[in-house]
Amino acid sequence: MGTGTFVNERPLNRPRFTGGFDMPLLVALAILIVFGLVMLFSASYDFSGKVYGDPMYMFNRQLMWLGVGMVIFTILAFSDYHYWRKLVVPAMVVSVILLIAVLFVEGEGPKRGLFNGSVQPSELAKLVSVLYLGVWLNAKKQDLQDVSFGLIPLGVILGFVGGLIGLEPDFSAAVTILILGGLLFFLAGGDIKQISILLVVAIIAAVLVSVFTATGRDRMIPFIAGLKNPLDSSDHVRASLGAIANGGWFGTGLGLSRSKYLQLPLPPRDSIFAVIAEELGLVGSIALIALYGFIFWRGFVVARRAPDMLGTLLASGLVTWIAFEALSNIAVMVGLMPFTGNSLPFVSSGGSNLVIMLSAFGMVSNISRQTGEGTITDEEWRSYSAVANLRWGDGRRSVSRARRTQRADQSKPRL
Repeated sequence: MGTGTFVNERPLNRPRFTGGFDMPLLVALAILIVFGLVMLFSASYDFSGKVYGDPMYMFNRQLMWLGVGMVIFTILAFSDYHYWRKLVVPAMVVSVILLIAVLFVEGEGPKRGLFNGSVQPSELAKLVSVLYLGVWLNAKKQDLQDVSFGLIPLGVILGFVGGLIGLEPDFSAAVTILILGGLLFFLAGGDIKQISILLVVAIIAAVLVSVFTATGRDRMIPFIAGLKNPLDSSDHVRASLGAIANGGWFGTGLGLSRSKYLQLPLPPRDSIFAVIAEELGLVGSIALIALYGFIFWRGFVVARRAPDMLGTLLASGLVTWIAFEALSNIAVMVGLMPFTGNSLPFVSSGGSNLVIMLSAFGMVSNISRQTGEGTITDEEWRSYSAVANLRWGDGRRSVSRARRTQRADQSKPRL
């Protein structure tokens, strides 16, 4: 019937569930969770006994929250992440309401938790922000080059959520959200000029916070002094560096840290890396850092193999967030960053952080279970140029081969 019609876009297979998880990622996560429980028990036994009257109190609570987190992890791992496109707006609304509610908690000092500090809305806000931005950027990817559709709405979203968190004040969480927003904007194919503007604004905001707020000054002045001379660092950092030095290459032995009894503030929480370095030494510390690095790498493998751009954005954002949390905690303990208060993922005590981190891993695991070439078109690839080298290196070639084959078939004479 005449010549065939050439179609520019080949309909690709929809993503499908294979039932298989990324096993290296899950094994690494299991090792990290077990390691975290062991080190938390060591770091919290004396502290928990003094503060709560029960040496097992913090460890038992961590086990309880681990159980809650594993239930949520399992549900999310077996729930199609595409459903989050319908839920991100209600989730963001709930997150904002909680962030506002925490500002009305009575008492002096930072206001970061509800129900006697058991629930920290800023932890939920980090997760929801990654999901919301991933869905929003995926939906707006064709218009990101336009400032009115790209940078300005992004700035409003990040400024509103980050501003609420900054009022607690929790500047580290606000900075985390800002960094993740910029990363996702870049991965979604955002214009480099707009990203540069966002970076400049972020630097200016950081300088203003450091100069004109008491919290910023209290963190920046000791940090800058410590860079010049470690002996002028804050008491927290000096105690941490002392513990690390005492650990040497191979550590004092599991459970044999002396600093956790006397010098280190909050050894089961902010200072737990210093306890690890003292008890397991430099070798153990490097092994832990390598484990986080492996998880980060496997997360980007999942992102590269994701069936669509939404999966790539979510997986990239979630694993980067987890890695940034770990990097921030460790860098603070060795005096390379101002004090942030970020937890060491899956190691520090804290129910909110543990549950939220497991939730993030549940979503990444669900993305890893889905295969197929998705529905990526040429136009989407152009808008996604920022990560062209990150994902689907052979996928694009397979699409090109398929289209060449299609052209060859159409050039054949028809009977």
